[in-house]
Amino acid sequence: MSNPLKLIFLLTLLFFASCSSVYVPNVPNTPMLSTQGEFSGGAHINLKGDANFNGAYAVASHIGVLAGGAYMKDERTRKDINRKQVEAGAGYFNTFGPENNRILEIYAGIGRGTTNRTFRTYDDNILTNTEFQQVNYNKTFLQFNYSSKKNKNFHLFGNNYPLNYGTAIRVSHVSMSRFLINGAMQPKEDNIFVEPIFFTRMRLSKAVQLQYTTSYNLGLKNRKYMTAGNSIFSIGAVINTGGLKKKD
Repeated sequence: MSNPLKLIFLLTLLFFASCSSVYVPNVPNTPMLSTQGEFSGGAHINLKGDANFNGAYAVASHIGVLAGGAYMKDERTRKDINRKQVEAGAGYFNTFGPENNRILEIYAGIGRGTTNRTFRTYDDNILTNTEFQQVNYNKTFLQFNYSSKKNKNFHLFGNNYPLNYGTAIRVSHVSMSRFLINGAMQPKEDNIFVEPIFFTRMRLSKAVQLQYTTSYNLGLKNRKYMTAGNSIFSIGAVINTGGLKKKD
């Protein structure tokens, strides 16, 4: 299957994915750092209006720091979702391969988030019940990234656009610090999520790349509210400056 067909297939599949958990995973930070002084920044959005921003900087030859945030506000007749999330971390990166064009990254970090959800029930278009959920949670994560700056060309309208590929796996422990339903305290929940991530970048210039990301999360614990099942499909732009030169 060609890359454009894969894109359309994943877009269709993940468009219908449900958003049932109070925890919505953010777009993982996959900076592809390669040398000291390199900066990576990205902005991503999906069909539900979930906006993600992240950045990373190589403070030493093999040490990188990263930070990110996400914001989502989706208001509908029967369901509203408003969530905010921030995270930060640090870790190790290294390049290898014949031309040092393959990259391995390992990061660990912490984060915090809030999710507010409103559910409305109607009977013959008359509002009969409203449930308002308020959740604050803390997060720790460990993430492994593998990517390649070895380019394959994508041909479009007579032009060649180099493609880079990458994959990552993130393990996150997310625990509620507060959980209210209609103002009443509820039992807190936690879960351990395993998130496999796949991304493709199409280089538009030496510094700017277009990225689409797909991901899915699996929960290791059986929970009612802090459950798994949320998918990620996002499109965004990534800027990398100060890294190793890429060959076409």
